[in-house]
Amino acid sequence: MVNRTEAAVLTEHGSALTLRELPLPEEPEPGAALVRITCTTLCGTDVHIWSGQMTFPGMLPMVLGHEMVGEVVAVGPGTTDTLGRAIAEGDRIGWSESTCGKCYGCTILREPVACEKRGYGFLQRSDVFPYATGGLVRYCYVTPGAAKLLLPDDVKDTWASMSGCAGKTVLRAVSRSGGIRPGATVVVQGAGALGVFATAVARISGAGDVITIGGPADRLETAERFGATATIPVDGTVEDRVERVKELTGGRGADHVFDFAGGPTIGEEAVAFAAQRGTIAIVGSTGPMPSPVALGTVMGKELTVVGSLNGDIADYHRSVDFFRTFADRLPWDDLFSAPVGLSEASKSVESMSRLGELKAVIDPRLP
Repeated sequence: MVNRTEAAVLTEHGSALTLRELPLPEEPEPGAALVRITCTTLCGTDVHIWSGQMTFPGMLPMVLGHEMVGEVVAVGPGTTDTLGRAIAEGDRIGWSESTCGKCYGCTILREPVACEKRGYGFLQRSDVFPYATGGLVRYCYVTPGAAKLLLPDDVKDTWASMSGCAGKTVLRAVSRSGGIRPGATVVVQGAGALGVFATAVARISGAGDVITIGGPADRLETAERFGATATIPVDGTVEDRVERVKELTGGRGADHVFDFAGGPTIGEEAVAFAAQRGTIAIVGSTGPMPSPVALGTVMGKELTVVGSLNGDIADYHRSVDFFRTFADRLPWDDLFSAPVGLSEASKSVESMSRLGELKAVIDPRLP
């Protein structure tokens, strides 16, 4: 049983991660597992936490990373995956958020995303038990409440890892908005990993036109490779973008608008982009800052506006199946940077903060 692990720890917002040795539990609790991480993909949330854009009192020190995959090296009694399959040493697993199973969200709403105590590893300080629950570690402790999933051999580590947040977030948003009608027009706000993946999902779902809005230019080029029929850079004005969407849709607007970007004008633009009786899904607008929305236009167009918060183990499972089903449809590996070790994790986070990488990959087995 491994009793310590190397970890890249965030001790101060905006500063380099510090390589430290963290203790591990002497043995896994019932329902828990100790996993040797083989792949962690970084998410925009990791960057927001690193920079301090997303913070709360007492959260540091902590280990970043909540999209990860690994090989089980030890299990507690009765540990199974979400489908009741026994988990054993040597199995490859991914996992979703931990939930309590007892609150109103878990028991009445039956929605894991509504759990009052819901959390990933990044909500756990690295100086208190169980210490190493984030992805930037050699060995990760997967808690009893985390929803685990045995992974099929034909889904790559990077794909399964991305499913842990980005993939499931997009698929949940599509489901929350009622699905995408074949031939529909879709606007995707944002050209990060979520926006590019959403572009691909929209096209595979049968959308006729997919307009991706974002930047920089290389990300818009990537969006085109993943199914965008048109792209719009964000270096113009709101009026420019609204007029361009009108031109591309023959003045009708989009049947579906997906916010994967956030920002002060996202709500205003989404309402302007949407067609009569269109649907808007708000996914990327986090934080307390208000975003002006023309409620009269929401009424006049009879728009449906839904919020979609991340995803749960069901969405994770669907994302893994999505990659498995459409493995040959698009160049999924182009989403990911070349893997680096824990010693390079700081550079990867900082690079993503500058939009230098779409999806950084950390393999703690590398030097």
